[in-house]
Amino acid sequence: MTDSQTTNLPEQTVSELSASLKRTIETAYDQVRVRGELGRVTIARSGHMYADLKDDKAVLNTIMWKGQVSRLPFQPEEGLEVVATGRLSTYPGRSNYQLIADMLRPAGAGALMALLEERKKKLAAEGLFDPAHKKLLPFLPHTIGVVTSATGAVIRDILHRVQDRFPVRVILWPTLVQGDTAASQIERAIRGFNALQGEDRPDVLIVGRGGGSIEDLWPFNEEAVVRAAFESEIPLISAVGHETDTTLIDYVSDARAPTPTGAAEIAVPVRADLTLALDDLEIRQKRALTRFTRRQGDRLKAARLPRPERLLAAKRQALDLSSARLAAGLQQATAKKRIAFVHAASGLRPEVLRTDLRRTRQALRDTAVRARPALRRYLDQRTQALNANGKLLETLSYQATLHRGYALVKSETGSLVRTARDASALQSAILTFVDGEIDVSIDGTPAKISKPKSRAKPKKKAASKPAAANKKNEQGSLF
Repeated sequence: MTDSQTTNLPEQTVSELSASLKRTIETAYDQVRVRGELGRVTIARSGHMYADLKDDKAVLNTIMWKGQVSRLPFQPEEGLEVVATGRLSTYPGRSNYQLIADMLRPAGAGALMALLEERKKKLAAEGLFDPAHKKLLPFLPHTIGVVTSATGAVIRDILHRVQDRFPVRVILWPTLVQGDTAASQIERAIRGFNALQGEDRPDVLIVGRGGGSIEDLWPFNEEAVVRAAFESEIPLISAVGHETDTTLIDYVSDARAPTPTGAAEIAVPVRADLTLALDDLEIRQKRALTRFTRRQGDRLKAARLPRPERLLAAKRQALDLSSARLAAGLQQATAKKRIAFVHAASGLRPEVLRTDLRRTRQALRDTAVRARPALRRYLDQRTQALNANGKLLETLSYQATLHRGYALVKSETGSLVRTARDASALQSAILTFVDGEIDVSIDGTPAKISKPKSRAKPKKKAASKPAAANKKNEQGSLF
């Protein structure tokens, strides 16, 4: 007997059984809340999140679709304890069940604080909290930009406080300050204010909201908001929560106010105080001007010019004294010059000049007597040197070589032929002998003999000529 004959269970395919299980699980667990620790966290290119939700005994595959992931107020990270809300379903392709999460939040304030501390360390390591990056707030801004909710009490407190202290223009960029999309709206508002130009561009920004739990203030701890506040070119004042509340935007802002009202007090001064200060400065200026005018008047009186007669009296007296001393001074000067003239004239007598002239003439004669023998010796030395050089020149000249039977070979152009190879390249040449030149043929044709050109021997200079000249010079007189 077969199994089909002993049981009345209907047969099902694998797909039918998987679909039945899927309907059963989704019907029984259509809304569940599960607490656990995030294990593997993967964000696909499509934007969907795949993660493991686990405890010490079990693991639950968890999926969150792109729309819900984009609205998360925090970044899911491995090791973070969370509470997931959604429904159970199955994936027939792998025969496993999984949680389709619609909401995901950290499990309690402790987890959020741990995440906040970790993010704070990361941003601090990047230098975002460095005081060197903080900008100075303007003393008296013309326009204030406010990033907060349009319906909350924050904007009313800021407007009321600004109106009381120093009325200026306030521009509101309305945003959510709580919820999944609050962080993105706050970021866009900060960057939007910085992108404005002209009169609409604020001189200072205030980012604020009222107090609340850490979950309520979480948008101001998001990394995107913190980076937008750091990159803001407009000075930014953070006024988030109460005085005891601290968010990451407080560390990166240029100034932190304990409350939104305090932010308005930081942004603008008190007009009444400025008016009193101006009045006080005006009074002090008037007093200083009065003292200065009085002091300058006293100086003017002290420096008043005397009468012209008083100014000229001393000069007139000095002129009279100088005139009285002028005649005596001229007489004394004339006497001194006369004595000097007589003293100088005593040395200019003719006898003295004649004596000096005779002495100079005798010295000149003595010099002439000594000069004649010296000149004679010098001329003899130059004559001997000239004769020696003449003999050396005759000995070393080529004419002496021609006298010994040699000839000089030149081309038709007159250039000197030194080697046989140079001579073989010529058709004719000129031979120079001691008594003349002849033309010869080198290629074997009859030689053309020209009449020798006579060469007169150079006459030797008489050695006695200089001596005769010397003798003539000796006979002459130098004077």
